[in-house]
Amino acid sequence: MGYETALAGYERFEFEHGGRRRPVFRKGAGPAVIVMHEMPGLHPLVIRFADRVSEAGMTVFCPNLFGEPGRPVSPGYMMREALAAICIRREFHVWAADRSSPIVDWLKALARKAHEDCGGAGVGAVGMCFTGGFALAMMTEPAVVAPVLSQPSLPLAGKSPRRAAGVGASPAEIACVRRRLEDEDLSMIGLRFRSDKLVPDARFQTYRRAFGDRFEAIELADEDAAPAPMAPHSVLTLHLKEDGPTKAAEQRVIAFFRERTGAAQPPRG
Repeated sequence: MGYETALAGYERFEFEHGGRRRPVFRKGAGPAVIVMHEMPGLHPLVIRFADRVSEAGMTVFCPNLFGEPGRPVSPGYMMREALAAICIRREFHVWAADRSSPIVDWLKALARKAHEDCGGAGVGAVGMCFTGGFALAMMTEPAVVAPVLSQPSLPLAGKSPRRAAGVGASPAEIACVRRRLEDEDLSMIGLRFRSDKLVPDARFQTYRRAFGDRFEAIELADEDAAPAPMAPHSVLTLHLKEDGPTKAAEQRVIAFFRERTGAAQPPRG
């Protein structure tokens, strides 16, 4: 079954780097923002968020990292893709607390291309859930200036305190990001629901310890979440309410992208 209508208005192209080739969906004008989808794939509510970034005066690049582009979320689809990503795919270091996933090199190359194509002060990047921490490691690419980590779930913590505190980046990567934040007067945003077991308290403590006030934490209560079949987790998609704290979080992220990338004010009407 095809789900192409969910991506109507997007241009599809194939991007290859380092032996990896994946489809990317592009829309809009202005500086670039890489929108990395959550589990189970590039579903309609991720696309809704990308649409809103585009409407705010930026070009969105939505790489398809797993799943079927445009397919809605369902429990069976979620389980299938989660198991495949954990057990099969070599692009993701699911358990590694102190190194980034191999797919990050491909994402950094995509960011370079996006900056070359779209200009501006740099590129924004948001990861969600399985991809939530990728925007941190992408900051080792000079083109990336606005990282957002939404419910960063890797490494999977299980019962390991080390993985619970892990951020999926090496000490060298963390040191590079810290230097860039200070030298270029940059910052990052992290989002999560406080009750979310996939995003342990210890992980956000690591971000605070490593990056100080350069890390802006947006932490939400369960009652802020829109009703969904799963416990509060997906801040910008499944659990986003169109008013209240989650909406404010979405608007803060979009404003952050506009500020850092140098996007012009979009035309009214």
